[in-house]
Amino acid sequence: MAFVPSYGFPPLIDFDQADYMHILFASPHHDPGTWLASFQTAMPEARFSVWDPSQPSTDAEIAIGWQPSAEVFAHERHIKTLFNLGAGVDALLALPTLPPDLRIVRLEDAGMSVQMAEYVVHALVRVMRNFDGYAQDQAMQAWGERPELARRHWPVGVLGLGVVGQRVASTLAALDFPVVGWSRTPRDLDGFRTFSGADGLDAFLRQTRVLVNVLPLTPETRNFIDRELMGKLLPEAMVINVGRGKSLVEEDLLALLDSGHVRAAALDVFQTEPLPANHPFWHHPKVVVTPHIAARTLLEEAVEQIVCKLRQLAKGQGVSGVVSRDRGY
Repeated sequence: MAFVPSYGFPPLIDFDQADYMHILFASPHHDPGTWLASFQTAMPEARFSVWDPSQPSTDAEIAIGWQPSAEVFAHERHIKTLFNLGAGVDALLALPTLPPDLRIVRLEDAGMSVQMAEYVVHALVRVMRNFDGYAQDQAMQAWGERPELARRHWPVGVLGLGVVGQRVASTLAALDFPVVGWSRTPRDLDGFRTFSGADGLDAFLRQTRVLVNVLPLTPETRNFIDRELMGKLLPEAMVINVGRGKSLVEEDLLALLDSGHVRAAALDVFQTEPLPANHPFWHHPKVVVTPHIAARTLLEEAVEQIVCKLRQLAKGQGVSGVVSRDRGY
């Protein structure tokens, strides 16, 4: 069988040759038994094994994993393609042993975008409808209404309009929130107004009260959300970060929370994870902290997507989700 290169990389191995269908699972954050059983069931023609640093290197040319150690690529010299069990690849690209010609295929959606949308809706509605206040009333056995602001007073701006950002924005728009979106390059999307590039950023920010970050981490987005950017939001703003922790300058957010310009923050990602025990976010009355759980990798959806792409590449077909080293995602 003849194959053609995909996205400038060599093709995968011939899956008609059963002896060479070896795929290595190298993911310290996932239960290998559960995942390998699912992959093996979905793709019985392949041979899956768990990476073991105590054993000799393998002949595997394909790996699947999330945040593998640098030792994997120093030890396994035949790997040509890595399927990443997540959308973010910044930690992976920072590995000093990462082969320069390695093809990286990131997970696309696979049930994550709806989870992100759920998280953002929950965080926003919790503040907008003052549910924390009602919880305090319950503890005091107090019965009474608390003031709320209408949706028109909570215009939302979504930073990043990939698959996840579009789902977040369209979900909020369907709930009648005013929504705008911003992306690095122009996007023509239905249901909400979009802005792009440096020229569109100010206009986007000045009509946003609830800033939702779903940007990937790149050199351009590192420390992107700083005092100057957040200072352009409407007064009594809210910041929801489900993108990358290193995009947000945490000291600047704390200063704006204390000044009152930002009234609340819901943060799922941080500069340092786990969040250090002495970090002020833990006890700040205006901050809600969650431990990087806004969207979890779902086993069935991830296995289905990866197996589908493996078979496409094996036929010499292109696939979506191939990471551009230049862009960083």
